[in-house]
Amino acid sequence: MDSKETLKHARTILLIDWPSKDVPETLTRAGFRVFVHGGPGPDDYSVYEFDGSEIVSRRTGRPPDQADLLYSYRPLAELAQTIDQAKAVAAKFLWMQSGLSPDGRNDPKGCWMAEEDSKSARRQVQAAGLQLITEPYIADVARELVGAE
Repeated sequence: MDSKETLKHARTILLIDWPSKDVPETLTRAGFRVFVHGGPGPDDYSVYEFDGSEIVSRRTGRPPDQADLLYSYRPLAELAQTIDQAKAVAAKFLWMQSGLSPDGRNDPKGCWMAEEDSKSARRQVQAAGLQLITEPYIADVARELVGAE
């Protein structure tokens, strides 16, 4: 299943860090139920909601019971922990964003990953029974799904 189809069939998404508010806000505007782990503590969880006029964040203190997809903007060194978080919420998909451009510079929308790192990540994620998505930028896919630019 490609990235667009994966997102089209998701309802609840857990975000573990993100490059900018564009990610949780765009996903919320697109109609997804968006939970975020927004701090280092085990209870630093919130849900983003659209109240009809603006996006608001409400602290929940816990992750969702279930998420269709876990999105991570964390270093590859934290992949094992991220996989554990995905499994804890019964996610089937792990969408990792590197935050790097093809020339290795930091880029909030960047999805480039060295081939060796990509292969290693895919092996680890698949061994855990999950499917890995590494590109494109998730907020762009959400906008495409709702027909916004």
